[in-house]
Amino acid sequence: MRYDAINSELFKLNRKNLVKELKKNSLAVLTSNVAMPDSADATLKWRQNPDLFYLTGIDQEETFVLLFPDAPAAEHREILFIRQPNELLETWEGKKLTKAEAQRISGIEEVRWSGEIFSTLFALMHLADHVFLNTNEHDRASWKVDTYEGKFAQRIRDAFPLHRYERLAPILAELRMRKSTLEVGLLNRAIEITRLGFLRTLKFVKPGVFEYEVEAELTHEYLRNRATRHAYEPIVASGENACFLHYNANNAPCKSGDLLLMDCAAEYANYCSDLTRTIPVSGKFTKRQKEVYNAVLRIHNAARDLMKPSINLYDFNKHIGELMEAELIKLKLLKAADVKKQDKKQPLFKKYFPHGTAHFLGLNTHDVGSRYHKIQAGAVLTCEPGIYIREEKIGIRLENNILVTKDKPIDLMANIPIEADEIETLMNAK
Repeated sequence: MRYDAINSELFKLNRKNLVKELKKNSLAVLTSNVAMPDSADATLKWRQNPDLFYLTGIDQEETFVLLFPDAPAAEHREILFIRQPNELLETWEGKKLTKAEAQRISGIEEVRWSGEIFSTLFALMHLADHVFLNTNEHDRASWKVDTYEGKFAQRIRDAFPLHRYERLAPILAELRMRKSTLEVGLLNRAIEITRLGFLRTLKFVKPGVFEYEVEAELTHEYLRNRATRHAYEPIVASGENACFLHYNANNAPCKSGDLLLMDCAAEYANYCSDLTRTIPVSGKFTKRQKEVYNAVLRIHNAARDLMKPSINLYDFNKHIGELMEAELIKLKLLKAADVKKQDKKQPLFKKYFPHGTAHFLGLNTHDVGSRYHKIQAGAVLTCEPGIYIREEKIGIRLENNILVTKDKPIDLMANIPIEADEIETLMNAK
């Protein structure tokens, strides 16, 4: 593994918490992701199903986990299925986990080969009153191909049409939203790697470098510090490109006088960080750039302080809109009289701030969790306001990761430079 071994107590605790939420005499089963085809004989880069990783810590394809806490026989209450190693597979792909290694990682004693998953299921299904299956129910999910997880669930339903089926996704979303101490430690490791990457760019960026060169500097620093990968496709956007929210072509030159928006972060052990910083390519903000920058920073700090268990993300984002209106009026981008007369369903600030201010963070960059339920202590959220003035070629977004507690929110990125003056100082240091 590229990352350090994770204490198996994390996965034992996660399974214990899930079992508490299952109905009496329930069987739950989850599957890993499979490699998605690209073209010819190529496949896209593989990543583990976050729900399966959350429960087992197994970072390998062809993995299944079956939980049947009320099973009559103890060996059927937790079963992990992993791919069976063989000489030909090892020749092409390298070593795969042994049963002993899978036991150590997951804390599950009963480990079988993945080829036994359906025969085991067929032997146990008649003992269960409820069967919990998993699918992707993220409210931002959209896909045009069938997933293996969906096909797997359908195969079980076809074979046992008279069982009572239940949804795992809402339960796992609620559990995954609240991060344990061990999980926060993994997030902090990803954040520290991200910090090192950002500091490297402050020394590298100057007029004439290309966006892809900045991306290369980040990639180098992430990987040399044992990041699993980029947490998401990096956005390195200079000048007007910074006004395009999900720009990731990263192929333009960084010009003197322009701003450079970098929405880039590392993933460590499948846990994602999420950072955005905006810096002056020449090492110094213009007066107007700094005015807009400080307006975004004020909103960022106010938004961070609002991240408490008493609010939900839907209401939170509405409140940030009010803060944004006030700042845009100060910047002379909106007029107070027009704001008073605006259609509340189409607020004027959306021209300059078209996205939300926060999303959940964890095993996904846009992690699971409900925007309509009150935020709970233990949730980790991004805080990312921005102002985009396309006619001035100014796009500024600032983003940190915030741990919600019963008391004061904790900024997990407090040690990453964000003040305009500090960024200028670091960029111009000899």
